[in-house]
Formats: sequence, structure tokens, C-alpha cells
Amino acid sequence: MQKQMIEVIKDKAIFLVLAVMIIFFSLVTKTFLTLDNLFNVARQVSMLGIASIGMIFVILLGGIDLSTGSIITFVNIVTAYMMVKMDISMWPAILLTLMMCILIGLFNGFAVATFNMPALIVTFATQTIFAGVAYMISGGMPISGLPEEFAVIGQGYVGVVPIPVLIMIVAFVLGGVILNKTYFGRYFYALGGNEEAAKLSGIRVKAIKMLVFALSGLFGGIAGIVMLSRTNSGQATAGRGYEFDVITAVVLGGVSLSGGSGRMLNVVAGVLILGVLSNGMVLMNVSSYAQMVIKGIILLLAVGFDCVQKKGIEK
Repeated sequence: MQKQMIEVIKDKAIFLVLAVMIIFFSLVTKTFLTLDNLFNVARQVSMLGIASIGMIFVILLGGIDLSTGSIITFVNIVTAYMMVKMDISMWPAILLTLMMCILIGLFNGFAVATFNMPALIVTFATQTIFAGVAYMISGGMPISGLPEEFAVIGQGYVGVVPIPVLIMIVAFVLGGVILNKTYFGRYFYALGGNEEAAKLSGIRVKAIKMLVFALSGLFGGIAGIVMLSRTNSGQATAGRGYEFDVITAVVLGGVSLSGGSGRMLNVVAGVLILGVLSNGMVLMNVSSYAQMVIKGIILLLAVGFDCVQKKGIEK
């Protein structure tokens, strides 16, 4: 009975941490628990939540995707450039950009699966390439003058709920369906748990890896569209360092860096923890540099906990 209680506490610890943080910030600040601020937190984490779904898939395979931030930047610049400079309509521009993001992901997956190149190196290379491409297209200058209807995606509401929050919810539901209700979602866990055994059982490992990185590119692209719509200006630095926050949220949500284990609902809690933490620190006037230190410590603690847990399972 005691062991069962310990397992339940471990399983729900992420939600307990989230609850404690909410209580703490609601006590030390007067505005944290207001409806406007809570919706503000949800809107702020919407891009992080959307991008984290693709990262979940990659990390479940035991990989990593460092190109997420550059994909977001690339989307910001290319979509804005097509709509403003090339006079392409909003939806064709969005669809073309998302197709490019899928192709970037497919390239990452192809290099990793076909040539057995480390995902860390491949995605770091594409991160550098597409950050450079974004600068070349924009000349390092913002691209403004986007259509008014485009702003609805990132700034509009359905009732009292911000549209970015609704997009994030739909994305999480879709990600949960992929993981839990499809056969290839189960393959993600199988490959991360034991790739050799997955091969012997007839799973098409190369195809699954390419699919995972393509999905990572797609969800990163959607996050980039939402970000562009929120800011209403294409910025050549929009996604710089964003992959760090995405990886932190996913690992904090209990997805093992060694692959094979993790749940979508826990990552939702991880995303919300980062959002609550950032918002609470801003309300407490904590400097941005101190926030970086705290987020780095959180990532170290999350990875350390994952390593300790893995050793315990091996024993």
C-alpha cells in the first residue's frame, strides 16, 4: 500500500508542483489570480505548448530537435514576406509556409534515419541554416504591414477565450490522439524503448523517424504562425533560443530524454508551470537575467530527476 502511494505521488507530482506555484503567486501578488491574468498566462504559453507537441514525439524516440526556434523564426519571416512583399493571400501563404516546415522536418528525419547522423548535430545544423536564411530574406529588419484579418489568429477571441489558447488545446488533443489512438503513435514508444527490438518486430524505423521529425516541423510552424499573428510583425529573432523553453517544458513534463516514456497530459502541466513561473516572476519584478538562471536550474533538476528515475528502474 505504501509503495502504491509513493507511485501515485510520483505520477502526480507535476500537478502538485503546479498547484503549489499557483497558490504561492496568488499569495505574493494581488493580480495573479485575476481572470485577465490567467487568460494572459494561457495566451503566453500557447506557442510553447503547440511547439512542445512535436518535441514530445522526437524525445520519445530518444532524439532531440534544436531547429524548433529557427523554424519559428523562418515562419515569421517567410510568411510575412509572402503576404507583404509578394502580395500572396493569407491562407495560401500560411499553407505554403507550413509545407516548408514539414519539408525541413523531413530533411532532419531523413538525415537521422538514413545516415545515422546524431539528431543533435543535424538539427543544430538546420537551426543555423534557417536562422541565416531568415536574416538573408529580411536583411535583419522587421517585416510589418500584415493583413488585418491575419491578426485574428493570434489576437482574436471566441467569447472570452483567446484563439491561440483554443489552437493550443486542439493541438494537444490531436497530439494525444496520435500518441494513444494510432498504431504509429505506439511505434514512437516502441522505438524509444528499444530500437533493435522495434526493427525485429517489423516496424519501419526510418519511416517513423521521418514522420516524427516532420510532425515536429509542422507543430513548430503552427507555433510560428501564432507568434507572427500575435506580434503582427515578422522578426528575424522571433524564435531565438525558443527550443530551450520547449525542451524544458517537455522534460519537466516527465518525457524521458532516453526515450520510450512520457505522457501528453504531464507535458501540459510542464508547459503551464513555465507559463505560471514566468508570469509570476514578472509580477514580482524579477529581472529577465534571473529568470534565465531559474529556468536553467529547473531544466537541470528535471533532467537530474529523469536520470535518477532511470537508474532506479534499471536496478
